[in-house]
Amino acid sequence: MEGLKTITQVTKMFGVSTRMLRYYEQIGLLRSQRMEGYSYRVYNEEACLHLKQILLLRKLRIPLKQIALLLSNIDTLTAIDVFMTNINELNEEIASLSTIRNILLRFIDELRSKSGISLKVDLLNDASMLSMIDPLSISKINLKEDNTMEDLNRANEQLSKLTDRDVRIVYLPPATVASYQYVGDEPEMQVNLVIDQFVRDSNLIHLKPDLRHYGFNAPNPVDDTGYHGYEMWVTIPDTMEVPAPLSRKHFEGGLYAAYMIPFGAFEEWQRLFEWVQNSKTYDMREIGDVSNMYGCLEEHLNYINHATLDNTEPEGFQLDLLIPIKEK
Repeated sequence: MEGLKTITQVTKMFGVSTRMLRYYEQIGLLRSQRMEGYSYRVYNEEACLHLKQILLLRKLRIPLKQIALLLSNIDTLTAIDVFMTNINELNEEIASLSTIRNILLRFIDELRSKSGISLKVDLLNDASMLSMIDPLSISKINLKEDNTMEDLNRANEQLSKLTDRDVRIVYLPPATVASYQYVGDEPEMQVNLVIDQFVRDSNLIHLKPDLRHYGFNAPNPVDDTGYHGYEMWVTIPDTMEVPAPLSRKHFEGGLYAAYMIPFGAFEEWQRLFEWVQNSKTYDMREIGDVSNMYGCLEEHLNYINHATLDNTEPEGFQLDLLIPIKEK
């Protein structure tokens, strides 16, 4: 075991989740090993180095597909092409940001020259101002001009903060759910297979066309084996019986902070937690303890359209990350 690290050790060292590591393996970005006499995964120095490279490239906003290309191809021209593509996108964002900055400066100049005159009446009705604003496409702009790791980390932290515009406040209605939990290797895949089969066999899509599909770590890793569990729910009619190994439960529902991610972007959990912690309006509403993620959920969006497919987790599908909240 010398030089090898368990999945739990790697998650603590790099500040990533076990599910993110498994997703990186699933798409071919990372490789773990199985050691004789051990039932859990371990990572060698090369894998840890690859993970470090992946996380660095993610801070540079390089998409995972391009990272896979970079790590699998040592061709310098390929790397240049990938980086130039991202530079061109950044140049467009910088140009947009510069345009917005110049218009705001014009606003300031106009306000200073028209001190005491209503902004709503005069400035925003100014034809020249409106003509400049009209063609702008307002979008989230990620701008970095840093060339050191310290500056990069600082920029990444600043640019990664969620705003009130990013987070939705939703109410999840109470519901009866069919639940299944599995502890071991690839628990998300195992519970997904069981839940998907239940949905198909029970014709649940037609019995409950408004069904919801939730999941969460349960329990989280508690030792060095690297194993954890995953529990998945699907909402069912209140009077419906569920077959073993599923169990029937009641979901209380309530208010949640929601943030949509493409599958695999589980690092976004940290950003959503930070938004809740910094919110002036909401506090976290803890349900349970660390073993069930304090009531946090992952909702599979558009599940009903995927439920009839062989793979209900197709590439690019979307999840809502959900944190239970309450008003302060």
